[in-house]
Amino acid sequence: MWLRPEEVLLKNALKLWVTEISNPYFVLQRRRGYGEEGGGLTGLLVGTLDAVLDSTAKVAPFRILHQTPDSQVYWSIACGASRDEIFKHWQWLEQNVMKTLSVFDSSDDITSFVQGKIRGLIAEEGKSSFVKEEDPEKFREALLKFEKCFGLPDQEKLVTYYSCSYWRGRVPCQGWLYLSTNFLSFYSFLLGSEFKLIISWDEISRLEKTSTVLLTESIHVLSRGEDHYFSMFLHINETFLLMEQLASYAIKRLFDKETFENDPILNDPLQITKRGLESRAHSEHFTSYFRLPREEILKEVHECFLWIPFTHICALGKMCVSENYICFASHDGSLYSTIIPLREIVGIEKSDASIRAVTISTKGKNIFRFTDVRDFDSLVARLRSKCAVTSPQHIPYTVTGYNDNAADFQGEHPMLDSKGSSKTVSTEALMTVFHPQDTENLDPIMLKERMKEQSWNILFSECGRGVSMFRTKRSRNLVVRGIPETLRGELWLLFSGAVNDMGSNPGYYTEIVEKSLGTCSLATDEIERDLRRSLPEHPAFQSDTGISALRRVLTAYAYRNPKIGYCQAMNILTSVLLLYAKEEEAFWLLVAVCERMLPDYFNRRIIGALVDQAVFEELIKDYLPQLTDHMTDMTFFSSVSLSWFLTLFISVLPIESAVNVVDCFFYDGIKAILQLGLTVLHFNMDKLLGCKDDAEAVTILNRFFDNVINKDSPLPSSVQQASSTADRKRDSTKVDITELIRESNERFGAIRYEDVESMRTRNRLYVIQTLENTTRQNVVRVVSQDVKFSAADLEELYYIFKKEHFLSCYWSVNNSSILSHHDPSLPYLDQYHIDCQQFRTLYHLLSPWAYSASVDSLALWTFRLLDENSDGLINFKEFALAFDVLFNGSLTDRLKLLFKMHIPPAFTEVATMSPSEEAKLSKEELMHFSQLHGK
Repeated sequence: MWLRPEEVLLKNALKLWVTEISNPYFVLQRRRGYGEEGGGLTGLLVGTLDAVLDSTAKVAPFRILHQTPDSQVYWSIACGASRDEIFKHWQWLEQNVMKTLSVFDSSDDITSFVQGKIRGLIAEEGKSSFVKEEDPEKFREALLKFEKCFGLPDQEKLVTYYSCSYWRGRVPCQGWLYLSTNFLSFYSFLLGSEFKLIISWDEISRLEKTSTVLLTESIHVLSRGEDHYFSMFLHINETFLLMEQLASYAIKRLFDKETFENDPILNDPLQITKRGLESRAHSEHFTSYFRLPREEILKEVHECFLWIPFTHICALGKMCVSENYICFASHDGSLYSTIIPLREIVGIEKSDASIRAVTISTKGKNIFRFTDVRDFDSLVARLRSKCAVTSPQHIPYTVTGYNDNAADFQGEHPMLDSKGSSKTVSTEALMTVFHPQDTENLDPIMLKERMKEQSWNILFSECGRGVSMFRTKRSRNLVVRGIPETLRGELWLLFSGAVNDMGSNPGYYTEIVEKSLGTCSLATDEIERDLRRSLPEHPAFQSDTGISALRRVLTAYAYRNPKIGYCQAMNILTSVLLLYAKEEEAFWLLVAVCERMLPDYFNRRIIGALVDQAVFEELIKDYLPQLTDHMTDMTFFSSVSLSWFLTLFISVLPIESAVNVVDCFFYDGIKAILQLGLTVLHFNMDKLLGCKDDAEAVTILNRFFDNVINKDSPLPSSVQQASSTADRKRDSTKVDITELIRESNERFGAIRYEDVESMRTRNRLYVIQTLENTTRQNVVRVVSQDVKFSAADLEELYYIFKKEHFLSCYWSVNNSSILSHHDPSLPYLDQYHIDCQQFRTLYHLLSPWAYSASVDSLALWTFRLLDENSDGLINFKEFALAFDVLFNGSLTDRLKLLFKMHIPPAFTEVATMSPSEEAKLSKEELMHFSQLHGK
């Protein structure tokens, strides 16, 4: 444990301690007589002394001292009861502190820094009680210090605080990092020097963990072009994840008003706590990983074993329980996972108390047995209450289940194949499954399709079928080969999680189709325009039947989610979904894609697609550095790959090949699209490196996609899109889509789901800030044509204007009306507005008339003059024009403004005089008006 630094004189202590490790700044020592044989008389005496002392006077056998060169005074900073414990502290000092100390000029500075750091670590460890909300006194003390140091309004909610160092140049500054709902704040007072830093979450464009020679691990924050580095955290991962959450929370709250209004946590920021944010993060990861409805909240997690009947092993993993689902994933997530909806459960029992076993049986006659479950008695009681069951029905053993006796659980029951025998059916033996008369009339392609179907049937017999089937490496391998045409719709529903949405909302689609029928909006107009552009060469959409089904699905979704409405590319995706799924199934598949798997893709700003393109660029730098070294502008990859992400390669690949990509997408999510994109670039690496410009590179990639085929596709030639192209380019090298997907998994399969999600979070901040910067530049460019402010002054004024809008959002108790003043779908000049109260605040800060006794009246009259449409809001151009007159206008211009401000609202025609009418005002009239108001 860390100790509050105290002086130690080694001259008098050398006989009691033995130095084991030392460096110029720290010493690790062991107490004599501990951990040694025959330690001599001194060791025997010390050991005896320690043994006879009571527990309160005993000395820990290991300690760490801080020292500085040429000093006899040492400081005790840590102690430990075991070698492992003390070595953890030593390693932490080496990794986080040692390299830093060399930057100080004097020994006193080094000692002051180390003492401050250790005190911070002690406070950090003591704060664990606050995390559990068991000791509010420490938090109350920190809150008072936070309020006193930064002077923020009382409504600003402190979430948590950490001890760390902030780097001012090459010198660390030890202090406290405070994380509140709207700001990242840092305070330090060391050697008589005070330092404060406040950064608004919505101004952060880059937030990442970094590592350098000087800093082993630090958190890098980029805000308004300035870099900030924080290091020496006791729990850096926990700190970073919480900072990521708060930054993401601010972005959503300020730039996505629909999400804000529909989310109870975001809608009441005063209720945010550290524990609540951690629970929210776990729930979001849970629903994303298992493809569950976003409303699901993770309730409890149990580490346990699940019996896997088809491999006869117990897999170690985590059981995750939410309001409506029980899910399991092995620690190696790609090995085994399953989802059990509570609506499917018919029985729950405690089958074996000695191994703490819980057995769950479902309507599909499957039985799942979990063992070594913590608190399994109370878990069974809670699950029975949720499922309204008491004891399980007797269900005979099936290929995915178990008998109730222990022998079956121990794996003594034979494996069963699709015919009920204990013989394992190999791929080579699949030919014997069909009747001779069946195989005689099948061409090789249809025979391969039947073999695929039989492979899946064997998998179903072992792993189960439906929502509760086991996901294994075998199922992934079968998906890579391409899902059979007859099973594609069923498995898309299963792997995407759409089956859960549909099962939880019976009759929803029929109801929403009726409600949306006959509605007229911008979305329905765009849908009608694009209906016959959706796979026009496919026979299914050359008749009114297919077109009508497509119209109903798209219109129903636009009615369900007006935030998205309709976006181009949705028609192409929905067309493909309708080829393999029923109307209602296609609708729920579209919901899964737009709202969970590709969030924020299908809106006017396509933020989600831009985020994933930024992730794609990051992966190209990591896996294909030759390309990044060759390409002078990385935006090429963004421009060329946008359609890949928006349409899942459907727009660039023949339909018979594209559906195989969609297979992998529904199984692996965006990871599959990223892997395939990297594979396409790697496949064409040599040609791309030889390109002289972007146009040539685009031509190469288009030619490559034209030559991607699916040699095993059973689709008729009239449907296949690659047939005519292939005939024209017989000399071109053909690439089979199955081989391309298999290579993408072999070459880039190491990309982890967790890494992709982390990169998405990190790049989302950057993308949104980039869009905001573009908005600011466009506004400044337009407004600068009508004012005399310099571009730099105008940018600063725009920042102040926008910040005033957001500050009201920060601390307003009910700010939904304020958030409505920001609409990113509007033209950039009209995206931000402020009301009269906000204008008055800025008028007090900026106006040269702020010292007038009538400043409030002047602010009100100015706002009334600017608000021409009387909606109680003004935009930035109107705001800038008023202050341009105040700062850059002539005396005559300012007098005219003052004159207009005093005209009563009834005389609005006078207040809106044209420049020619203003010129008719004589100098005498202006001077007389000036004298009346003492100007």
